Parts: sequence; C-alpha cells; structure tokens
Amino acid sequence: MANTAQARKRARQALVRRAHNVSLRSTLRTAIKGVRKAIAAGDKAQAQAAFRDAQGVIDSIASKRIVHKNAAARSKSRLSAAIKALPA
Repeated sequence: MANTAQARKRARQALVRRAHNVSLRSTLRTAIKGVRKAIAAGDKAQAQAAFRDAQGVIDSIASKRIVHKNAAARSKSRLSAAIKALPA
C-alpha cells in the first residue's frame, strides 16, 4: 500500500489512466468486431466500409500506445487479407 503522499497520488492517477485505457481498448475491439461481422456475412462492400472506419480507430489507439504498433499492423493486415479473400 502507498505510504507517501506522492505514491498515493500516483495510485489514484493510475486508476484513472487504467479506466481510460480500458475504454479505448474496448473501442478497438468493437471496431475490429464490426469488420469481422461484415466478413462473416460475406458482404464485401460493407466489410470494406467497416474496415476503413476501423483503420482510423486502430491507428489512433496504436499511436497512444494502448496496443503495440505491430499488433495494430497485424490486425489491419489480417482484416485486409480476409476482405480480399471474399468473393466479389
């Protein structure tokens, strides 16, 4: 347990930051889930539109270091490959 005033303050700040990061990570997962749902439905146009929206979310969260930049790139790559594999 934090004994100094500084340590108590840092603990409070960590709780606030964690809550914010959890929210952002949830937004990321929701964006990816939307693309996967469109891919599963087989709708290429809808999947591409969802992917365009998701790309911004993925890049934004990676730039804030909520997820690693390589993990973000891997997600985008796999989603893009799955969309390309859909029949036209």
